[in-house]
Amino acid sequence: MNKTPNKELLIQKIIEAIQDVKGEDITLLDLTNIENSVAEAFIICSGNSNTQVSAIAGSVERKVRNEIQDRPWHVEGSDNAVWILVDYVSVVVHIFQKHIREYYDIEELWADAKITAIENFAG
Repeated sequence: MNKTPNKELLIQKIIEAIQDVKGEDITLLDLTNIENSVAEAFIICSGNSNTQVSAIAGSVERKVRNEIQDRPWHVEGSDNAVWILVDYVSVVVHIFQKHIREYYDIEELWADAKITAIENFAG
């Protein structure tokens, strides 16, 4: 059985993992005040190629597993790596290639959420 980590710690580790492999345009959507939402938070980011999208997903899974001993409930999209979804139940990570992110525009679909742009830190 997975140990359920603190949601804020999980979000922090996911964002760090995305930044570790130069994921871009990181956005946090807080869905806690939206009735019947599928999760408490979405983290959305972009990569420049299917290789980078895969690397971001791998980095997220590795950091969360190694640092807070949690594994995703479900991962989808790894085969073509244009949109990989990493589902930690309360937090869902969407990793897109840029053109796919623009096409689906999840931020607009969930416009009622509290949306926070995460600054990219050079490191």
